[in-house]
Amino acid sequence: MSKYLSYPLSLFLLFTLALGQNKKGSNMSKDNTEYAIFGGGCFWCVEAVFERIDGVSEVVSGYAGGQTKNPTYKEVTSGKTGHAEVCKIVFDPNMVTYDELLDIFWQAHDPTTLNRQGADIGTQYRSAIYYINDAQKKSTKLALEKAAKMFDDPITTEVKELDNFYLAEGYHQDYYENNPNAPYCAFVIRPKIKKLGKKGLWDE
Repeated sequence: MSKYLSYPLSLFLLFTLALGQNKKGSNMSKDNTEYAIFGGGCFWCVEAVFERIDGVSEVVSGYAGGQTKNPTYKEVTSGKTGHAEVCKIVFDPNMVTYDELLDIFWQAHDPTTLNRQGADIGTQYRSAIYYINDAQKKSTKLALEKAAKMFDDPITTEVKELDNFYLAEGYHQDYYENNPNAPYCAFVIRPKIKKLGKKGLWDE
């Protein structure tokens, strides 16, 4: 009996070994990811844009750039915490680089309107880049110089080192995907997605 069981047992062991190797490979891929912190108006818009970029594995909405610890959405929208609505963009640098994400960032919002994006007005809607290391700092400086030639008006984007990133409330995460027919999604985000799609940033 054991003679006949040995073959399927061997297959099982091989399958288990392969599965373990796949899991290890998955973990290695995750370890190779980096992240960027961008603010470009309402984080629902920023999230919806960067979730569509090849090489981006996750986009998380949150708050950064202020002085209040663990702020709530209500506190941030009051303008008293100093925070901007931002997104943490997790990406694989082997598929999309930080510089390429910066190029998309300039196209995804208007960095020349101080504390405003369209009808969204307030310091929490400011254009912002919070770098996390010297390499990102250098890339951002060069990107600003390049972007300055793209716009007629001066760029108002806040650039500084990230202090803390605070996760936004659960109902803000994947907002466009979960609420595609909400008025803001239908009249603000969807047209932006369509416009950027026509530029070839992703497959329509």
